[in-house]
Amino acid sequence: MTGYNELKGAGQILVVEDDPVQRRLLKNAIERHGHVVHQAENGRIGLEMVKRDGGLFNVIVLDLMMPEMTGLEFLDALHEFGTQIPVIVQTGQGGIETVVQAMRAGAFDFVVKPVSPERIATSISNAMKLDQREVKARAGRRSRSGSVGFDDIVSASPAMIRVIDLAQRAAQSNIPVVLEGESGVGKELVARAIQSGGDRSNKPFVTVNCGAIPHNLVESILFGHEKGAFTGATERHIGKFMEADGGTIFLDEIGDLPLEVQVKLLRAVQQGEIETVGARTAHKVNVRLISATNKDLIEEVKNGHFREDLYYRLNVFPITIPALRKRKEDIPNLVRVFADRFSSEQKSGRRMTVNSGALALLTAYDWPGNIRQLENAIFRAVVLAEGPELTEADFPQIAAQLPEYEVVDHLALVADNTGLDPDDSYGEEFRASISGEVHHHRLSEASENAIASVNPAGDVRKLADVEEELIRFALKFYRGQMSQVARKLGIGRSTLYRKLKDYGIDPDNPQKDAA
Repeated sequence: MTGYNELKGAGQILVVEDDPVQRRLLKNAIERHGHVVHQAENGRIGLEMVKRDGGLFNVIVLDLMMPEMTGLEFLDALHEFGTQIPVIVQTGQGGIETVVQAMRAGAFDFVVKPVSPERIATSISNAMKLDQREVKARAGRRSRSGSVGFDDIVSASPAMIRVIDLAQRAAQSNIPVVLEGESGVGKELVARAIQSGGDRSNKPFVTVNCGAIPHNLVESILFGHEKGAFTGATERHIGKFMEADGGTIFLDEIGDLPLEVQVKLLRAVQQGEIETVGARTAHKVNVRLISATNKDLIEEVKNGHFREDLYYRLNVFPITIPALRKRKEDIPNLVRVFADRFSSEQKSGRRMTVNSGALALLTAYDWPGNIRQLENAIFRAVVLAEGPELTEADFPQIAAQLPEYEVVDHLALVADNTGLDPDDSYGEEFRASISGEVHHHRLSEASENAIASVNPAGDVRKLADVEEELIRFALKFYRGQMSQVARKLGIGRSTLYRKLKDYGIDPDNPQKDAA
């Protein structure tokens, strides 16, 4: 990992942490990478230090769960100061909702306890790079040169740091590598980094998507073909293996190769020879083979769709790349890099930033299409954006799949419950009062306790009555999306369906009976 996590220049880092053991561990980990550490035992002291020496600190590392002043309260107070110091929050409790709150409050990045020295060092490095505007320069260099190295893999998650470590080891030899993972996780990017990190860096890198080639053409595209070899009037087509001779061939979606082609691939791997279709003799080739798949190849072997002997020849050095939803720590940095790269490529050349609300929205989403989907979403937003900053409004398709972020719908819902008109003379104040935090407890406050705790007689209501009303409210709030309703209520889907039956709510049309 040398070079990937190595930091450029010492920084002044403020650690705000109430646990003395955690403070000491963080101090040792950060100082190991050449930085100077300042410590505050709670948020109040940390704020005083920022007030007094705000220009000194390059990065703040902040614990979210502290007595006296929570990390979120610290972020709010920091925002009031108008400071631009990047803040990395630490969380040991709560799920993605807590992280999203912190991102909305302006956090630059987040780490999950217990945090490794490598992870915190990478996060600090990324924060300092943003401050030094290095991201733009690196994105520009990459777009001009076209080459991809390990430094171009934007990641801060422990899972991806492990992937990069394995890939760097693989780059030092010609060992066959299989990259496993869902579509869009960046398998080709890792393959290109392996190529550029080895002794074939200046040789050809040839990519073949095995799943996109018609089965009757796979063999000739991979190995080439000759016509008229026996008549003397030879017409040759050079296959991908010959194109990659001396370099690397990247076989994407290798699980889609027809069985008859797998036999010839096995020979190429074992003997370094390929059989050109129509040729009388085999050709020697010298290629580095990197394969990729979104399938479970061992299952394909069991089902008879993939040769077992080829599987063991290829699967010498497997590397599994996790889905983006399993490494959400990477999303904020990816978003910033993509926004910077795409905006610099526009005719205006104006560097575009991403506000905290948009970062929170994008971090909350699970990205089934992984990095490819995220990259496309940022590209579209940059092209269509009217201002210098990307906001939640620039990602309507993403917001539509996360009901808690549909601000317009929330405004209408609050207006229904309060009698306020968001478009009247109080509209701007009304919008400002709720758009900063679109969370359920804020919504309940704005709607003046939509679910009452006492009945008209002044007595506390029965638990069953409150539960029924809450379920009906949740059905309306999440527009009948049952999995979302169950998750937000903290119950299983089977329990939710049982309660719907108890309260006479039609599970096939739950919104009909919603509050």
